[in-house]
Amino acid sequence: MKRVTLALTLALAAGLTAQAADAQTLKTVKDRGTLSCGVSQGLPGFSAPDDKGNWTGLDVDICRAIAAAIFNDPTKVKYVPTSAKDRFTALQSGEIDVLSRNTTWTISRDTSLGANFTGVTYYDGQGFMVKKSLKVNSALELNSASVCVQTGTTTEQNLADYFKANNMKYEVIAFGTNDETVKAYEAGRCDVFTTDQSGLYANRLKLANPNDHMVLPEIISKEPLGPMVRHGDDQWFDIVKWTLFALVTTEELGVTSKNVDEKAKLESPELKRVLGSDGNFGEQLGLTKDWVIRIVKAVGNYGEVFDRNVGAGSPLAINRGFNNLWNKGGLQYAPPIR
Repeated sequence: MKRVTLALTLALAAGLTAQAADAQTLKTVKDRGTLSCGVSQGLPGFSAPDDKGNWTGLDVDICRAIAAAIFNDPTKVKYVPTSAKDRFTALQSGEIDVLSRNTTWTISRDTSLGANFTGVTYYDGQGFMVKKSLKVNSALELNSASVCVQTGTTTEQNLADYFKANNMKYEVIAFGTNDETVKAYEAGRCDVFTTDQSGLYANRLKLANPNDHMVLPEIISKEPLGPMVRHGDDQWFDIVKWTLFALVTTEELGVTSKNVDEKAKLESPELKRVLGSDGNFGEQLGLTKDWVIRIVKAVGNYGEVFDRNVGAGSPLAINRGFNNLWNKGGLQYAPPIR
């Protein structure tokens, strides 16, 4: 019995030591005083800087929400622009703490990059944009078209699969960055520009005459976009994951940036759990009781984040669609905070 007890004690101690060794990201971020967040090099609605270097967008608000949960200050973020090619290296090397950059969740990325996806911030799908002068109304009319595409993305394989499945020929014109791809399309170096449909709407705003271009109706892939963190730190994985869930949960409960203080005074058992007056869920994450209140005050709930950056309140004016709450016909669904 003594040997069994000793073995269990040693195993428990080893497990606690490993856990302590792994749970370093939160401490690193706190010691540094800022969150290092990988974003795009400039995609309107998702992550883009203005002429003063101030970043905005849906992906940016995820970074701001994490910083608010940790520091009670959404400005304590360093934004690191990453290309499609170098984004994973930046995460693997520790240059960034989280990658929040319109990145598609796939099995190969989830298993071969030493990183984990933490959830879906935007349900997307690949589409096509063409000049209206081409007089094309469907992607099925694109046989023998030349297609501008960015390398290092899931876009290339989806494109190949779609044209092969429909017995169509095409020519790939590939570029290393999103901006190069957009400029080539606008200059007439290809007939079609393909990327995630959200990206098409965002990039259309960059064109000299956006109304001369149209997004075709076909969606040819599933592109669930979300943040990534490195393998090996379960505490950090939980913090980023539950930050996303907090945004969705508060929208479902009708908690907004304007009414969060009033909601926190109500006697609803669920609101008390979510907003921190009942239970120790924030402390279990390594945060504070009011972690959800901090998040909502900083960026709002998921609906507010969506509308402000890509939805009805933005120049993109993208319909919520699949990104609506589960009880409103969409796919956004969060596990309960209890």
